[in-house]
Amino acid sequence: MNPDYDVVIVGAGPVGGRAATLLAERGIRVLMLEEHGEVGRPFQCAGLVTPSAMDAVGGHHTVLEEVDGALIHGPSGTLVPVGTDGVLRTYVVCRKRFDQYVVQQGMEAGAIVWLNSKPVDVTEQPQGVTVTVDKNGEQRQVSARLIIGADGAHSWTRRHFRMGRPKELMIGYQVEVTGYEGRDRWLEMYSGEEIAPGFFAWVIPSGFGTYRIGLWSTAERLNGRSIRSCYQDLIQHPLWADRFSKISPVAEFCGPIPSGMVKMPVRDRVMLIGDAAGMAKPTTGGGLGPGFHQIQCVIDPLVQAIQNNELTAKHLRSITKKPWEAMRKEQDRARALRNLLVSDCIDSKLDSHFKNFAHPDTLSLINSVGDIEKPVPLGMALLKNVPAFRGLAVRAGVRLLLS
Repeated sequence: MNPDYDVVIVGAGPVGGRAATLLAERGIRVLMLEEHGEVGRPFQCAGLVTPSAMDAVGGHHTVLEEVDGALIHGPSGTLVPVGTDGVLRTYVVCRKRFDQYVVQQGMEAGAIVWLNSKPVDVTEQPQGVTVTVDKNGEQRQVSARLIIGADGAHSWTRRHFRMGRPKELMIGYQVEVTGYEGRDRWLEMYSGEEIAPGFFAWVIPSGFGTYRIGLWSTAERLNGRSIRSCYQDLIQHPLWADRFSKISPVAEFCGPIPSGMVKMPVRDRVMLIGDAAGMAKPTTGGGLGPGFHQIQCVIDPLVQAIQNNELTAKHLRSITKKPWEAMRKEQDRARALRNLLVSDCIDSKLDSHFKNFAHPDTLSLINSVGDIEKPVPLGMALLKNVPAFRGLAVRAGVRLLLS
């Protein structure tokens, strides 16, 4: 078989664009399919990019704001400031520019992009696959050795090949506003059963006097409420209503946040990465860092497998099992600790935790150990070193063993 392309990547978002870059730089012929008419739209993300993810692609010109820390508010108003002025923790980016820049890198490396294009069927051949693509309303067929699904939370690839579901599917809602007055270079987080059951709301500075106000939860924890009603409860909350009294909405977004790697991230000639594979972090919902790492950690053996056309499920599992299982385990442990310390707590218990978080010694521990990319070491350090949390250690051990 002499295929049209070595790899077809479904989805030209940042994770798909990063995969295209890494593959094309190594001589792999790549076609990216983007169902929308423009890369970077629609926008459904808080727009935070960690320094490590930013360094990987060098898109610093897309940064709108730099963030040094977070002001975290407990259900009853207890404030926990995490971070240090002048010490960068994360970036706020223009997601349209960031996504387009990452995809542009793939194109400059040699990848091809088709806009207004989506797969509608795949036929397996002895030495590859034939993908039927709806391109601008007309069907075309392209052949390839491998399909990589980087097509987000509602992944067509994942559903078509029946590769399982993410362990959790959170619901996120966000409004871009003007008129909020926050602390420079700091984001804010709000918690409580009325606002974001089991999770938190956020206010992120996004440059030029605008802020992104959002929140997330799960359908089970919302218990019939709409996520938009939680937003109304946040901006009307007696403790914080004055902070939101002058805001004016500019735009609003809503979308799913998949977390928990799917059961089968690979099968014969198919691979899932990013949100399609359920790679969003259970503690923050961020998916760019895990998605970038997911492809980076397997790129060299994957390229060799593509060149040798050794792309059975068995061979792909041999390439991905060790690094991806480590990522899956880290996700499961982070979720278990998140549930123990935050998500499974009623407000009175969460308030008690916040009072302990706010202790100077605990804050010092959080700032020294805390890492947005690696929440598990911080969780374990809290359980081990903070006397108020030691009673949770046994429960934590059980949950970690079962995760």
